[in-house]
Amino acid sequence: MQILTTAKALRDYLNSFENKHLSIGFVPTMGALHSGHVSLLENAKKHCDLSVCSIFVNPRQFNDPEDLKRYPRTPEKDSALLRQHGCDVLFMPEVEEIYPEKPHESYDFGRLDKLLEGAHRPGHFNGVAQVLSRFFNLVRPSKAFFGEKDFQQMLIVKALVSQMGLKMEVVPCPIVRESDGLAMSSRNALLSEKERQLAANIPLWLKMAAKQLIGSEIEVVKQVILNETLNHPELQLDYFEVCHPETLAPFSGKLNGRAAIALIAIYTGKIRLIDNIQLNS
Repeated sequence: MQILTTAKALRDYLNSFENKHLSIGFVPTMGALHSGHVSLLENAKKHCDLSVCSIFVNPRQFNDPEDLKRYPRTPEKDSALLRQHGCDVLFMPEVEEIYPEKPHESYDFGRLDKLLEGAHRPGHFNGVAQVLSRFFNLVRPSKAFFGEKDFQQMLIVKALVSQMGLKMEVVPCPIVRESDGLAMSSRNALLSEKERQLAANIPLWLKMAAKQLIGSEIEVVKQVILNETLNHPELQLDYFEVCHPETLAPFSGKLNGRAAIALIAIYTGKIRLIDNIQLNS
């Protein structure tokens, strides 16, 4: 596995593969890797000639400076895991390498970046777009692989690729879950034992909501989810919404068989976790 830390070294290395017309699969991460990330790498290796992973904790997408400080960083463990699973190239730049100057570009995603995560984390998706635009221009991937846990982010990435006019495919990959159903996340490592036990309720509530939404009004089910969280003082519901799977426009009333996605964000102590479940798909 090649470990590269500068944009020039990365471009110099990848140029030879482009000249041979070999496909490049890209997996951007912020580190603290787990089996969910490994599944993205495995997809990249399956569908492309060369696999490239990046590890970069992007300061531009954090609203809360304390959240940025708390974010887990395990570079040695991460690089060992990627090497074990056959990653070809690991790109681990410093902040100054990606942002030699303060970025000023602003992206227009319509309503997509103003709902859900966008409403609760203003500027977050613009920060995501700033770093990914740089990575996409550096790596020039044939395909980029993203987990469906960050469903809204995946839609944002697709919109970004379209705006940039890139000839690359954004490949959605299924959520990978722990044995109790909790969606794998780097933030899970920050949970206390009690918080971790409480977090296991999140996928259970999503499954319960999916069943109730077959015949019940969305507003009724949203109140049920709120009531469930209120039973646990350590939990705070940020949002639970049932939305169109392409625009994330919120639905109301009954679904009546419409395809939809239910998305949830919950604070477990100080740690914010997100998850989702596809409905009628």
